[in-house]
Amino acid sequence: MKKKQQNIQIILISIGLLLILITYFYYPYMKRAQLIENQSAKKGLESTLEDQSTSFENVQYKGLYDVDKPFTITSEEAYILDEEPEFVYMTNVHTILYLSDGRIVNIKADKGKYNKVTYDCFLKQNVKATDGETKIFAENLDLLATISSVKIYKNVTLNYPAGSLVADKMDYDFETKYFKVSMFEDKSVKIKVTK
Repeated sequence: MKKKQQNIQIILISIGLLLILITYFYYPYMKRAQLIENQSAKKGLESTLEDQSTSFENVQYKGLYDVDKPFTITSEEAYILDEEPEFVYMTNVHTILYLSDGRIVNIKADKGKYNKVTYDCFLKQNVKATDGETKIFAENLDLLATISSVKIYKNVTLNYPAGSLVADKMDYDFETKYFKVSMFEDKSVKIKVTK
């Protein structure tokens, strides 16, 4: 019995020493190696972008969507890749749509891609759009210059005076406030109506 207790104590002491070695020696070594790897990958990406792109700060473009409605798109930082000169890749994007009834729609996103030739805007990550009374949240919003509605998809939430809804995909016309909702799979649209 005493021999068994000594074996258990030796095993526990061994495990304790192993945990100390891992915590104070191996784990910092792994973190340092991972940090060095991340820094070299970041430098490689930055040098690749510098070699193959032109970058800008505080850019602004103006265009038309649905043939006659003006919009402005601004960004804190942007770049154009040499192999895709018609596209401007943007961060911290703010798009303003000027509607015919005088309303203004503000759309913000973390990232975006703007086509200087076709005036199409593709916004993604934390997209927020509002005309003051209707609020839309999603992961993606495509503003195509040739159509009146925007395509909104991935985790779409629409809050409007009469209620709210959650869907995978929505086509929304800011001018008429009409929307067409759909889901990617056999899920149902969640609608909450307030009185």
